[in-house]
Amino acid sequence: MPTLDWLGRPDAFTQAARVPYRLLQPVSSHGHPARAADNLLIQGDNLEALKSLVPFYRGQVKCIFIDPPYNTQSAFEHYDDNLEHAQWLTLMLPRLQLLRELLREDGSIWVTIDDNEGHYLKVMMDEVFGRGNFVADVAWQKRVSPDPDSKFISPTADTVLVYAMRAAACTFNRLHRTAEMDARYENPDNDSRGSWTSSDLTRREFRERDFYPIRLPSGREVLPANGRSWSIPPESFELLRAENRLWFGPTGDSMPRRKRFLSEVRDGIVPTTWWAGDESGRNEEGKREVKNLFPLERDVFATPKPERLIQRILHIATNERDLVLDSFLGSGTTAAVAHKMGRRWIGIEMGEHARTHCLP
Repeated sequence: MPTLDWLGRPDAFTQAARVPYRLLQPVSSHGHPARAADNLLIQGDNLEALKSLVPFYRGQVKCIFIDPPYNTQSAFEHYDDNLEHAQWLTLMLPRLQLLRELLREDGSIWVTIDDNEGHYLKVMMDEVFGRGNFVADVAWQKRVSPDPDSKFISPTADTVLVYAMRAAACTFNRLHRTAEMDARYENPDNDSRGSWTSSDLTRREFRERDFYPIRLPSGREVLPANGRSWSIPPESFELLRAENRLWFGPTGDSMPRRKRFLSEVRDGIVPTTWWAGDESGRNEEGKREVKNLFPLERDVFATPKPERLIQRILHIATNERDLVLDSFLGSGTTAAVAHKMGRRWIGIEMGEHARTHCLP
């Protein structure tokens, strides 16, 4: 398998093993006593904190979400986002190794990044988590309008790299259906099973077995277009016909389409790799949420992730009482959303804003 090589790679691969175990020192407790022990807000270096968590939480975390520095040569108050490329790789590798130790067999890790380091991070995560455990490269629409200061092409989307701890064991929840989605279903033939929509019955390749004539209710025979074939064999087609699951148009003379009933898809929809901002929030929404909590402060966090983005990830990847971990907690959004959704959580942040922002 191809691997990345950089100055300091051998040292980076052994760094996690060389980090000493440090005792976590409880400072204070907040919230309901019965639930306080379920959650941890840790202030300190995340490499040391992760190493300290391994003996207690190895294999217990259902979902890891991290929003690490993008290495965009920007100046941020709370962390260095202007590292030399090899330094950034050396920063990420041991942390990913320790995060893997904490994941459950059926768990997953979600990492936001942009094009500055995203492709290198993908190769590194292939090595740490296994190429076969790669799940998806999600494009999240972080903004709508172009940046007038962009020299060439204005980026409007970030990447969310998704890996399973073990792909064979990992399962995801489906997204809730929206009223707009349900409105696409109609019932033009007054089917007793209710509203339905239709889908194409051909595939984009020629298979001799599935290239056969179909007689329409009008009496006309039809074949798939050149280079295509039916997506099902003849016996399956006739079964659908017998169950009134085919639509031939209002006059019975159109190419057949398969009826799919709304009553049979109520369990939700499969997530895709394009997450529009109007469904999962944008950067400006995340900044507004932080500003609403701390109205007297200037913009401390340049690009906090919106709650709706984290909510979507946790909805897909977790269920109530599952354990969520964010080792680059930033403004505290992951912990806040996990708390509201009834998930247990661990958040790690180095800066003093662990107390001043994350905790409130």
